[in-house]
Amino acid sequence: MVVLVTYGSTGGGTAEIAGWIAEEMRNTGLEVRLSPAADVSNVERCDALVLGSAVYAAGWHPDVRRFVRRHAGAFAGKPVWLFSSGPLDTSADDGPLTPGHHAQEASHELHAREHVTFGGRMTAEARGWLGFLARRMARTGQAGDFRNPQRVRAWAREIAAQIRAASPA
Repeated sequence: MVVLVTYGSTGGGTAEIAGWIAEEMRNTGLEVRLSPAADVSNVERCDALVLGSAVYAAGWHPDVRRFVRRHAGAFAGKPVWLFSSGPLDTSADDGPLTPGHHAQEASHELHAREHVTFGGRMTAEARGWLGFLARRMARTGQAGDFRNPQRVRAWAREIAAQIRAASPA
């Protein structure tokens, strides 16, 4: 069984979360393809999907939204999980958060089993348009790394267990 773990990330924090997920799933013996959403052109050999996006101004990354439009039909009847990365506080670890509009649309289009939100990362080292915002937020004490690797990895192991339980021996 091939699991596609794909994501949209501008500052690299969500890409790192996707990497943690892929690593945990590989550790359980699953075959995992890890790729930015913009680089995925063929999903034919993929049996399951974990799709994640950084959240900017309550919206999902444009590459992830394009991925959903392009490939939703290919995952009909296949297991799909979604994650968002974004709150710049610990609220994601305090309990379930309501998914944003794009996450809800993707959940509907892909018939996702679950959506989870993880904390995000915004550091003063960010580059491009995000860098300006990050430096400004850092000055006001709003920036930081609010990701919880243990929670992310535990979620990945839960998904891997579900996939392995559903796979023929």
